[in-house]
Amino acid sequence: MNNQNLTIVSLLPSATEIVAALGLTEAIVGRSHECDYPPEIQNRPVCTKARLDSKNLSGKIHEDITNIVQAALSIYQINIDVLQQLQPTHIITQDQCDVCAVSVAEVEKAVETISGNRPKIISLQPNVITDLWADIERVADQLGVESRRLVENLEARVKICAQKTQQLSVMERPTVACIEWTDPLMIAANWIPELVTFAGGQCLFSVAGENAPQVTWETLVVTNPDVIIFMPCGFDLERTRSEAMPLKHLPDWQNLQAVKSGRVYVTDGNSYFNRPGPRLVDSVEILAEILHPEIFEYGYKMGAWEMM
Repeated sequence: MNNQNLTIVSLLPSATEIVAALGLTEAIVGRSHECDYPPEIQNRPVCTKARLDSKNLSGKIHEDITNIVQAALSIYQINIDVLQQLQPTHIITQDQCDVCAVSVAEVEKAVETISGNRPKIISLQPNVITDLWADIERVADQLGVESRRLVENLEARVKICAQKTQQLSVMERPTVACIEWTDPLMIAANWIPELVTFAGGQCLFSVAGENAPQVTWETLVVTNPDVIIFMPCGFDLERTRSEAMPLKHLPDWQNLQAVKSGRVYVTDGNSYFNRPGPRLVDSVEILAEILHPEIFEYGYKMGAWEMM
């Protein structure tokens, strides 16, 4: 297919960023309600909405998600009328997390109701960072563009971080708790443990390629990490700080090693850590800057992360 004939609806923020990085921003004709980067796609028609209010506190959001899932409903709804009007050649979604975005099953169901040309569905399923390279290559292949230079550039940036931290001893690698949700307390997993390792840290509680585990406050206190990094799913820097503040009033907060040494940080998880797109590489660099400021200074501070 000629690139000029491409019309893409991206229902996944990371997919939107992948398509844009491949030079096809203009081909994006529709997006999800969460797709906000690059900025120029924000005027595209919105094709989805959520069945919950993301402005609620973390505990309420978690309760709403649990209730929706137990009712065998999808957290997200697709606007069939908008899809019908857009008549996309391709729809990109995911099959990795029903909480993160519209599932491929929901998209398939929606496509069956659309008259006209049947769009091709591209489904991404990233769990570890090599899946990101594969996703970029698969999207590029499906859309008829070249991806080699983009993937090589992203891989090279990760390799630079990994090589600079490779010689660090275990004692020089701080233990890190990456908090993906505050109520209940959940630890970031999937690609995050790898990113922490590349950046010269030791990731606690979670395993690469697996889902985020839930831990108790008592377990966090007993484990006593050297560094605590807040990266709640879907929250920007300001919202992350707001959601993390209540933890300061919990028992033993002041006794935590990370607190005593001033190594508690808040980040813009929504723009970086939560999205398995090109900016996962920025996320490695952010972690490297946080964990080893004596080695790395990329300039992300105050924009992507701050001390709490």
